Amino acid sequence: MIKSMTGFGRAEISNSDWRIAVEIKSVNHRYLDFNVKLPKKLGCFEAAIRGVLKEYIQRGKVDVFLTYEDFTDSNVQLKYNRLLAGQYLEYFRQMEEEFSIENDVKVSMLSRCPDVFTMEELTVDEEELWAELEAVLRKAAVQFAEARDREGQALLADLLGKLDGMKNGVDEIEKREPQIMKEYRERLIERTRELLLDVQLDEARIASEVVLFADKICTDEETVRLRSHIESMKSVLLAGGSVGRKLDFIAQEMNREANTILSKANDLETSNIAIELKTEIEKVREQIQNIE
Repeated sequence: MIKSMTGFGRAEISNSDWRIAVEIKSVNHRYLDFNVKLPKKLGCFEAAIRGVLKEYIQRGKVDVFLTYEDFTDSNVQLKYNRLLAGQYLEYFRQMEEEFSIENDVKVSMLSRCPDVFTMEELTVDEEELWAELEAVLRKAAVQFAEARDREGQALLADLLGKLDGMKNGVDEIEKREPQIMKEYRERLIERTRELLLDVQLDEARIASEVVLFADKICTDEETVRLRSHIESMKSVLLAGGSVGRKLDFIAQEMNREANTILSKANDLETSNIAIELKTEIEKVREQIQNIE
């Protein structure tokens, strides 16, 4: 099964104390590129988050957004630094003796001295938090992967249809070639008669000219290779997996053969078919850019 590189997935989990939400979205990219945005409290899990997502994604530019909301009132605590407060008092006493001034320090004043009282966030059980985070992360990743699978199937159907159309075009070029030879021979004989009037035609010379013309416009090798590339691309698509780069290479080879056919074409109908082939190949290449 082929996968699109475009996808979206979202999941969340919550209880009376907190809520965790995860969003994953991706677009085309040559390699696998993660951009993970998460709150400071979850920063220690970034490497683990990337590790989980690599199980579901091989290629693409992936944006991951995580939010964490704490609904409790007990997630912080007030901390009293007794040692620091004692140092403040000792210096106040020294100032009193040194400068002969009244020591009027009160508790309210001492409490406002820097770092006597501080607010600290309570530590959390990282194993418990990760277990919850991993569960919601995998839920979003599964939804994300399913979206990429669905779009991949739509891409597969579209590409197979285009490849069948291209194969029909190759068939038409091959069918047209004998007719081109016949028409060229008839035109050559007619022009020769007009020039030589009643003089006897040299059939050997006519045959030789037709052979030279046929060799010049012959596209047998190109159509055989193009047909082979079409079948090869079908096989790769149906095999599935991470095949985007391989498909892009095959499409380049297909375009090369179509260019050669067009350059050799000495017939309007063949030229039109070759142009249509190039157009379809370009459409295929654009679609391939969406495949993982």
